[in-house]
Amino acid sequence: MTSLLVIIVLVLLSIAIWQMTKIFDLTQIGNKKNDSQIATDNDNNVQGYLMFGFLAFLYIFMIYGMFKWGHLVLGKPASEHGPDYDNLMYISFAIIFFVQAITQVLLHYFAFKYRGAKDKKALYYADNDKLEFIWTIIPVIVLAGLILYGLYTWTNIMFVDEDEDVMVVELYAKQFSWEARYSGKDNVLGKANVRLIEGVNTMGIDVNDPNAQDDISVTELHIPKGKKILFKLRSQDILHSAYMPHFRAQMNCVPGMVTEFAFRPTMTTDEMRQQPEIVEKVSNINKIRAKKTAQLVAEGKTALDPYTFDYLLLCNKICGASHYNMQMKIVVDTPQDFQTWLKDKKTIVNAVKEDQAAKKAEEKSAVAAPAQAKVVDSTVVATAEDKLEEKK
Repeated sequence: MTSLLVIIVLVLLSIAIWQMTKIFDLTQIGNKKNDSQIATDNDNNVQGYLMFGFLAFLYIFMIYGMFKWGHLVLGKPASEHGPDYDNLMYISFAIIFFVQAITQVLLHYFAFKYRGAKDKKALYYADNDKLEFIWTIIPVIVLAGLILYGLYTWTNIMFVDEDEDVMVVELYAKQFSWEARYSGKDNVLGKANVRLIEGVNTMGIDVNDPNAQDDISVTELHIPKGKKILFKLRSQDILHSAYMPHFRAQMNCVPGMVTEFAFRPTMTTDEMRQQPEIVEKVSNINKIRAKKTAQLVAEGKTALDPYTFDYLLLCNKICGASHYNMQMKIVVDTPQDFQTWLKDKKTIVNAVKEDQAAKKAEEKSAVAAPAQAKVVDSTVVATAEDKLEEKK
């Protein structure tokens, strides 16, 4: 309702300004005014200087943004391929900045230099094949270099040798949460199908598949430092995107097919928390939360908990109303800590068996309950009749 009122007020305000403009035009009747649509020298001079003004604004804002928000970048990557990824990005940014600096200056300078003036005629310049070749071949060479370097980097990131020692983990996306499945000791994921989703079997695992007998399902992803992880990605419903920013990893999760992405984590969660840029970020976030907490407490609301850094798995596709909240915590452990955490986890097959046993027990107790109730009722009636006889 409030939004509707704001829209109505803005519409009425626009109409009022429009009417006031018409009234102002009526008051100017009789004054000498140039109503022609032809720009004068003064108009051209104003536009030329405005071009220089916009150029200055463009660069001042860009430099201001670098100092103002430059500290918000992710910082040091936590995966083996991360430095290659960052180098490609930095090279691309450097080239873009260099080309943009030259072209924008020339664009605005020539717009000023060749601004319109009375009796000035445009210069006709015939085609120049040599000049066109130069400004065509330079972008071709630069872009070809970027593309080849990008393909080289992408191949190094995506290539997984069949004989390579990797740990296979599945990431399962659904509106609006994630689940992870470890392939167990055989390092092979069991078959899965959405038609098999029932009860605790939320990933649709085929419990009769021999490869699924040691699979483990979790809602908090733990991975060991230094071990290459091959992620198999599935989606239950619509298109999602598994995004792990600090590992420089992202891959679409497509319904009906399995995609994959592999990387080797190089920094545990505790080690990342000790990085200077992360310490600074956490401190800044907690300052903001402290101010918000003071406001909430004054209003009688619950205070915010202090922020602690964690790796996160996010969805980088707008997948619905709760897309912003679709995330899962990732913990990078030492190999020893990872094995300690994993050994107590229950397999999906055992969880399904226990769930089925619990349901059967409930069904048996439900069948036995009515008979037990009848026995109690008959005892109560008998006791009441005995008391009546004693009174007689």
